[in-house]
Amino acid sequence: MHIHAYEKLWLAAAIALILLLIGSVTYGAVGPGVAMVTDSENQIDAGGLDEDERFSEPRVEQVGENHYEAYVVAYQFAFDPSPIVVPEDSRVTLYVTSRDVVHGFEVVGTNANTMVVPGEVAQISFEVDEPGEYGVVCNEYCGAAHHTMEGKLHVVSQSEFENRGENA
Repeated sequence: MHIHAYEKLWLAAAIALILLLIGSVTYGAVGPGVAMVTDSENQIDAGGLDEDERFSEPRVEQVGENHYEAYVVAYQFAFDPSPIVVPEDSRVTLYVTSRDVVHGFEVVGTNANTMVVPGEVAQISFEVDEPGEYGVVCNEYCGAAHHTMEGKLHVVSQSEFENRGENA
């Protein structure tokens, strides 16, 4: 049986594309910086967030030099706190949960993106460099007013961050 040269070329190209697809999917699943969702965290009572010390008062707090943690609650159809205010040149770890239905939490323009499930605490860490304003959107359909569910992340100067408590 004779195989034409063009058939050999197309066969080789198809095999190369299949191998490229398998390689890219494998890299995407186990590549550097990619962490899979685990169930190692204990579940929390989504209906009792007012009694949970982390989420009873959603806030941002400093936990180290240039490291801040924010505790965020998603609910139909808002995020609390909003805006989330953090200082520039810092590492931010967000702990996000939901009190009612599945939501999404995406800080537009960053790699911070997670699904927020009632009873679970999603953890996202990222760095902010310079002052600016980022949108926070819910990217999981959560009900009739889903399209209005948005928040803000404000990155401010260190002095403005420290002075905001005095002006409250």
